[in-house]
Amino acid sequence: MTGRPDAPLPPAWPDRAAWGTAPSLRAWQQAAVDDYRSRQPRDFLAVATPGAGKTTFALTVAADLLSRRIVDRITVVAPTEHLKTQWAEAAARAGIPIDPAYSAGKGKTSDDYVGIAVTYAGVAVNPLAMRIRTERFKTLVILDEIHHAGDALSWGEGVREAFDPATRRLSLTGTPFRSDINPIPFITYAPGEDGIPTSTADFTYGYARALADHVVRPVLFMAYSGEMTWRTRAGDEVAARLGEPLTKDMHAHALRTALDPQGSWIPAVLQAADKRLSEVRRHVPDAGGMVIASDQDTARAYAALLKKISGEAPTVVLSDEKGASKKIATFTDSDKRWLVAVRMVSEGVDVPRLAVGVWATTTSTPLFFAQAVGRFVRARSRGETASIFLPSVPHLLEFASDMEAQRDHVLGRRVTDEDDIFAAEEGLLAAANAEDGASGELEMSWEALGSTASFDHVLYEGAQFGHSGEVLAGSEEEMDFLGIPGLLEPDQVRELLHSRQSERARKRTSEGTGDRVVDSVEQLSTHQQLGVLRRELNGLVAAWHHRTGQAHGITHSALRKECGGPPAAVASGDQLAERINRIREWAMKQSS
Repeated sequence: MTGRPDAPLPPAWPDRAAWGTAPSLRAWQQAAVDDYRSRQPRDFLAVATPGAGKTTFALTVAADLLSRRIVDRITVVAPTEHLKTQWAEAAARAGIPIDPAYSAGKGKTSDDYVGIAVTYAGVAVNPLAMRIRTERFKTLVILDEIHHAGDALSWGEGVREAFDPATRRLSLTGTPFRSDINPIPFITYAPGEDGIPTSTADFTYGYARALADHVVRPVLFMAYSGEMTWRTRAGDEVAARLGEPLTKDMHAHALRTALDPQGSWIPAVLQAADKRLSEVRRHVPDAGGMVIASDQDTARAYAALLKKISGEAPTVVLSDEKGASKKIATFTDSDKRWLVAVRMVSEGVDVPRLAVGVWATTTSTPLFFAQAVGRFVRARSRGETASIFLPSVPHLLEFASDMEAQRDHVLGRRVTDEDDIFAAEEGLLAAANAEDGASGELEMSWEALGSTASFDHVLYEGAQFGHSGEVLAGSEEEMDFLGIPGLLEPDQVRELLHSRQSERARKRTSEGTGDRVVDSVEQLSTHQQLGVLRRELNGLVAAWHHRTGQAHGITHSALRKECGGPPAAVASGDQLAERINRIREWAMKQSS
């Protein structure tokens, strides 16, 4: 087949379509196509949750417009080089040949192509050349993940200049829009309830609807807590527990300590994730897992840990290294267990068999979180579930609870706090997609000393499920949730979580243990003994905080000064017991 405008589309379309570009459209795709055909708008914005099949919808519209001679050329604009290739491959299966190697500098492409795929950055470099091409042909422009046109003012201006003459423009996005003062090209804005201009989508298909339609998988968020100890630039040793109320700086240092490959937290979580993956693979043999790393050094370290844990070397994809797309494609078509990725995490990874994820990055914005979770929710068959392992950091758990929220682009909304869910994304997102590690200033101000991991809870549909007390990594209680079958309907997941939580509670009650600390720790293994003592010490430190307002880390430091010994994460049983007695003495003195 050739790419000439008068060449008919092959009858194989859509029978040749890969999964996600299926012969019979999903209900939402058909509804969106019908809406588009009935109105025939020049500009159309479709907002659909990641994994719902935006590519299928866009290619169906493209095929229809080509067949009716409304357009005779296609231009796809994507965020990354890798996505250009993915679009070209999907379009080829749809019988629409697209050149992913086109550059404005060469001007022409083979007559065998009906269209081209370019990046937003490439458009910004030479928008005039793209405009000339757009003017020469009746062009449909597909703007994939259109929110990227707001990444830089020059990108938005370049897109507007290049594609203003286009016959049709189809904009797609699957993640929350950022909040800034730059309007995104070709998007309609209308005053919201507060009078501030807000983007208006022509068709919206959110996660909640997609889950009800079995288009995406239900997601189990496995939250892990634990004791973190680090040294500040001033030389102070600080101890804190993930998930407890902390200052912003302490949260950041505690998270970095947890993610340190030399500590105990990340190896324990990786081992738990590998157990979960093994359970899923009992029902879905080719299920894979992905670790989202912050930088290249930690990615390699995590890969080494996973090789020891699983016995199989993972695939490692580092930023935009040469051959990254080929590595991802090879992993996609294989049955290998693990992929460790840096940068290729947002819209750049499309591996439908991914079922287990580990959040091991310090980047934590709403946009990046939505993009990353979107890599795991694509459903191939009914009953598949996704499991994502998270540190118990409040804002990450908030993002997980808000997965079903639908957001639009708000122009000029004032950001009052850095933790605002609409806070500007550019800097943090760029850091997530860069090769750099932590900044020199932060590196100097922090040194990880030790960490431990404990299972906190499962977050599902905004509700928490877990067991009372500290659940040690590797325990039977943890396996109650790691061992959930890999093929379950959403309502079955909910019922099973309820039943496992209540069954364990009944068992604890019948054994007379309840929530009390085990009286005779000598009956336990050394690992369990230390876990029980740390739990008791942390509980007393928390009670002291509520009584005095003194920060947890300061209390731990004071106990160490009086009793001696290393941080609680690596202290012996006798040292922990001495600190427990000392803080009880403090409480008695204050009471008297």
